Amino acid sequence: MPLTPLELVRPEIRALRAYQVPDAAGLIKLDAMENPYGWPEGLKDEWLEVLRGAELNRYPDPKGRQVQEALRESMGIPASMGLLLGNGSDELIQMLALTLAQPGRKVLSLDPGFVMYRLIALFAGMEYVGVPLQADDFALDIPAVLEALERECPALTFIAYPNNPTGNLFDTQAIERIIDAAPGLVILDEAYAPFTDRSFLSRLGDWPNLLVLRTLSKMGLAGLRLGYLTGPEAWLTEINKTRLPYNINCLTQASAAFALRHKAVLDEQTQAIRAERDRLFDALAAIAGLEPYPSEANFILIRLPAGRADDCFAGLKASGVLVKNLNNAHPLLADCLRVTVGTPEENGIFLSALVGVL
Repeated sequence: MPLTPLELVRPEIRALRAYQVPDAAGLIKLDAMENPYGWPEGLKDEWLEVLRGAELNRYPDPKGRQVQEALRESMGIPASMGLLLGNGSDELIQMLALTLAQPGRKVLSLDPGFVMYRLIALFAGMEYVGVPLQADDFALDIPAVLEALERECPALTFIAYPNNPTGNLFDTQAIERIIDAAPGLVILDEAYAPFTDRSFLSRLGDWPNLLVLRTLSKMGLAGLRLGYLTGPEAWLTEINKTRLPYNINCLTQASAAFALRHKAVLDEQTQAIRAERDRLFDALAAIAGLEPYPSEANFILIRLPAGRADDCFAGLKASGVLVKNLNNAHPLLADCLRVTVGTPEENGIFLSALVGVL
């Protein structure tokens, strides 16, 4: 008789819940850090003409060379650094874990942080070590991080820069100390680079163990699922061995290369989001009982009065607005919601609904 899932599936996988994506049909979607703006109609027509030339009967370019060239030119990736494409940054995180996974090896990151660091470490059979951020402002507890690096000797250290879900940008000198002290690879995840003016991309090569991870999702191309990893070629050559063949489909390659040639449109949208982020923050700060946290990303973390997060989340959803409820995600996020910066109209509806619920 065949073995059952209960008998064959790893216990740590059975203990998990699958990643949940809520149904947003009919709602103003402010839960997933997406760019709320579409492309102008003329640009859409040009893009569709590009797609007409895609050869769906052929496998895509395995290296995505056209996209790589566009990324190097538009993002200022140093010519001396290697470049690797992934089906979203999630796949690249998985490739990193698979490359370094061995019994007893660990992944270290900061909590609360991006949930996929912990999940993918578990998928790869690695132990996850989370170092808590400071409770008052989510800053780095640098003595605790340095102590954990020495004690745990992680093969991989992930730092979201800016951090998700808190939105803050860690101190540059503290990051430098972590890279200096880390015994393994350090991955600076700059997913929200379009919304801040600080980056370690130009400093690749200053440390032999530093890689930078980015995605095109937050700048307006979430539907393409395209991430990229850059750093010393010796590292990327090894990581590339865990990449599945043809991982970036031909439609994504054609679309991304086209979009990057028109990056000025995306940059203009990014600047609009940054300006609207400031306006939204000021409006939230003016509401009695709320504590919005300063953000260098395209979202704002909000702490509500004690015990109000769940009913506020439900009330907002009933009013047609979907945000992210983080109340039970981590002890430091008690009573917190996270709202993506939308259009001025969407943000206005959200603010009116929030005041009504409160």
